[in-house]
Amino acid sequence: MDDVASEAGVSRALVSLVMRDSPKVSERRRQAVLEAADSLGYRPNILARNLASRRTQTLGVIVNDLHNPFFSELVEGIEREAESQNLRVLILNGGRDVQREQKAIETFVQFRVDGVVLVGSLLDSRQLAATARLTPSVAVASGWSHADVDAVTTDDARGAALAIKHLVSLGHRKIVHLDGAQNGSAEGRREGYILAMESHGLEPRVLPAGDDEDDAKVAIDRLVASGDWPTAIFAFNDLVAAGALDRLDDLGIEVPEHISLIGYDNTFIAGLHRLSLTTINQPRVRMGRLAVSTLTQRIEDAEGETVQLRLEPELVLRGTTAPPPS
Repeated sequence: MDDVASEAGVSRALVSLVMRDSPKVSERRRQAVLEAADSLGYRPNILARNLASRRTQTLGVIVNDLHNPFFSELVEGIEREAESQNLRVLILNGGRDVQREQKAIETFVQFRVDGVVLVGSLLDSRQLAATARLTPSVAVASGWSHADVDAVTTDDARGAALAIKHLVSLGHRKIVHLDGAQNGSAEGRREGYILAMESHGLEPRVLPAGDDEDDAKVAIDRLVASGDWPTAIFAFNDLVAAGALDRLDDLGIEVPEHISLIGYDNTFIAGLHRLSLTTINQPRVRMGRLAVSTLTQRIEDAEGETVQLRLEPELVLRGTTAPPPS
């Protein structure tokens, strides 16, 4: 900074103010300092600044599954809110693996990020609590929770109930749920499905599947082999619904003429014209923004009350649901 100050003809203190984006510097002097810094190839030493301030103005984001567009759309909300607060975002991939996710957490702790956003985390309640003790943390779109860990999610049981209510209103009675297996959100959607079916006097039928399109294709083949064919399918998420639709098409089974299909998440793929998937909307961008605002609140007030936000899902009607065939 001494070299920049000499080149710009100003004090070192003024250079420091410019590098910290202080509003106390006139535009003319700011430009002089920036031009001098550019000509000298100067960049602020972020690590040194962090040591002085004890804050890095950086958030770590761990995404469980980069393959699923739900998570990328949620990260968009995280980045928007972080930018509005002049925070940087670093992203690591959890890779749908608990050990990899824990290594990513340790990496962020070593880099001294101010806090961590866990997107679709696979960590159980005990592991979430341990992470929150290491660094300020918020879990978003995770089925797991802990009373002492901040969280942002939607009411998965309510979303499942909306799906079943819609299918029943169309006249469906044999509705199969393609279950999300070990995914953290699977339990809420499974329980919501079972309760909704029973409330309508219907027999629940849960078929183990998974959380992506390949899992769905295996599940559909298993459904065909059972010989007990439903009139509607409620899929764990949009990827599972897309995989089911693809396999049904291979088998010559038309949606919704022969069978109705409903997904979950309302990702961009659900709105594609060729898919036109009826689904349950989660407000993904809003969830991301709330995750950041919740985390920054925790960073400022480490002893404050735990914040657990549960948003309402919504039914989005498109072209894959219709009355059952006569």
